[in-house]
Amino acid sequence: QVKELVLDNCRSYEGKIEGLTDEFEELEFLSTINVGLTSVANLPKLNKLKKLELSDNRISGGLEVLAEKCPNLTHLNLSGNKIKDLGTIEPLKKLENLKSLDLFNCEVTNLNDYRENVFKLLPQLTYLDGYDRDDKEAPDSDAEGYVEGLDDEEEDEDGEVPQCPLKERGERRWAGPERATFSVLSLVKDRDDKEAPDSDAEGYVEGLDDEEEDEDERGQKRKREPEDEGDEDD
Repeated sequence: QVKELVLDNCRSYEGKIEGLTDEFEELEFLSTINVGLTSVANLPKLNKLKKLELSDNRISGGLEVLAEKCPNLTHLNLSGNKIKDLGTIEPLKKLENLKSLDLFNCEVTNLNDYRENVFKLLPQLTYLDGYDRDDKEAPDSDAEGYVEGLDDEEEDEDGEVPQCPLKERGERRWAGPERATFSVLSLVKDRDDKEAPDSDAEGYVEGLDDEEEDEDERGQKRKREPEDEGDEDD
């Protein structure tokens, strides 16, 4: 069963994303960033969903359906939407397990005493825009939500991180920290992991050796020139 689903930059039609149905009953992480949503009314019922990414859409209200559709949400990201006032987020009170809420780049963040009022409105919150009531930054595990366990799962049985540039977990594609390592290896190996011939692998270095030899020859020639001139005078 799929537990993570990333649909970023897909296009929604009349508030619906094709293929996203309540058949994903085991889903715990859903990302629908920049899909053109204006409402969450057509989200399927996802009882096990813990983290919902809705940033960079055009949502301006209707959040009351989240308590019905996703009652166990702990992390909700609404950054970059058209949320203008506290009344719009008031329905989130019903999400009793909501721990982290992000509203970056929403107009509501410009209100006076914005942070203080949101924490009063939603007392179950621990973090707002990545910081708690005392302006202490959320640990990575809280800021990233459900993804917090992925780092441990990246390691293989020997405790080593596999050397591949792009991994795929179910429906979710992501790049690991080993991309830089792959970039270096790709200089001496082809796409099929075959090592390059010495002439290709050394490449530019061979050219340097030739240039050094040319410098030595020019230096020796300059040393001989004064001697040759002396012989001509005699």
